[in-house]
Amino acid sequence: MAQSLEDKLKNYDSPVDMLRNAEGGPYQFPIKSEFSNWRDEQEAFRKTAVLFDQSYHMTDHYMEGPDVKRLLTDLGANSFKTFGKDKAKQIVVCNEDGYMIGNSILFGLEDEKINIVNRPNAGNWVQFHAETKGYDVVVHKDERSLDSDQPRKGYRFEVQGPNAWAILEQLNGGPITGFKFFGMGEINIAGRKVRALRHGMAGAPGLELFGPYGDYDLIRNAIIEAGKDHGMLLAGSKTYSTVAHESGWVPSELPAIYSGESMKEYREWLPANGFEANSSLGGSMVSDNVEDYYLTPFDLGYSHIVKFDHDFIGRKALEEMKDSRDHKRKMTLIWEPEDVVRVFSSLFNEGDRYKFMDMPASHYATYPYDAVMHGGRQVGISCYPVYSSNFRRWISLCLLDPEVAEAGKELYVLWGEPDGGSAKPVVERHVQTEIRATVTDCPISTEARVTYKKWAA
Repeated sequence: MAQSLEDKLKNYDSPVDMLRNAEGGPYQFPIKSEFSNWRDEQEAFRKTAVLFDQSYHMTDHYMEGPDVKRLLTDLGANSFKTFGKDKAKQIVVCNEDGYMIGNSILFGLEDEKINIVNRPNAGNWVQFHAETKGYDVVVHKDERSLDSDQPRKGYRFEVQGPNAWAILEQLNGGPITGFKFFGMGEINIAGRKVRALRHGMAGAPGLELFGPYGDYDLIRNAIIEAGKDHGMLLAGSKTYSTVAHESGWVPSELPAIYSGESMKEYREWLPANGFEANSSLGGSMVSDNVEDYYLTPFDLGYSHIVKFDHDFIGRKALEEMKDSRDHKRKMTLIWEPEDVVRVFSSLFNEGDRYKFMDMPASHYATYPYDAVMHGGRQVGISCYPVYSSNFRRWISLCLLDPEVAEAGKELYVLWGEPDGGSAKPVVERHVQTEIRATVTDCPISTEARVTYKKWAA
């Protein structure tokens, strides 16, 4: 029986074979799918406010010790010169060739204590080095609820939307001051001092709140009560998994770990029953070479994050490629409604049907990679297609070749998998079809693209 990811890969013709036929479907969010209905919840994200419950679906990697900052500096493409207590940032980690292993939110809980929060890709990479490379760092991994029968260590809530700040100040009992963008502090809620991170997914000020899980009900109920006066809605998993794409965030790229001798030790460390060994790859983009799915920080729009003021894994490769004009550009695609309706109408016709588009998020694999086409050739990757009630359209994030990455450009998405579909249980037999799509800005939301940046500055 396979004990590690490396062992498991030996049972397949290639990493792509394993990933494309994995039993796992899309990333799961173990909360209610809807509290009212996802259309109103999506629109509340833009018009009033929503409460997101993030307490269950993400992995927390708590790390503590005198070598924490050295560990981060050796691995992260970010600069950590000013990082410490009550600071936060998006940490980006790469392999030696400069390809992304993962990105997560990094919380500075104390000067020598951090928490890495997101899907486990980035946190596992940091944990591997902490435990095997001689760092004086202790790791506690708090698994997401689907991977553990233990209660979570902490709760995590987000209050987002145009009315979020008014709700939070009502909870606090007065003005909230002293929070810089992506800085941390404390506010008062129900007699508790609650730690918070300031940001704003909806393009307006909001807070991410976290604390001991024993206070979950107390804090949640207080937020709900305060939100009643401001039109706040509880938002379920269908809303949480869709509105982030309006803000231009790619939640997870295929980690660049499945090939190469330099990554073999890591693959031997990762368990065969772990996340990386059981994630799935889906969509119309098909290649026998797993490295064709790897992406760089520059492809994903993280050029501003990469800093060459320190040595880190992947630095040399990133320095060599940073001035290239071949980097993909992150944009948004607006799918042609007529073609989307044609896909749905095939459900009611005899004969061939197209790949089902689940509403409002049609992610049928952990890593959705659809081919974006122009003139008969692939010019990019479409990922995370969703229906947005705020724009009354199907949209997707995309990574395009520079020559087609311009607003107004007409392209098409190849929807569905070849040869009737892969062996993934979530994929029914179907035929491929073309869906016309128009390129627009990323983020598609004006608030997130313009207002948010001004506010953050």
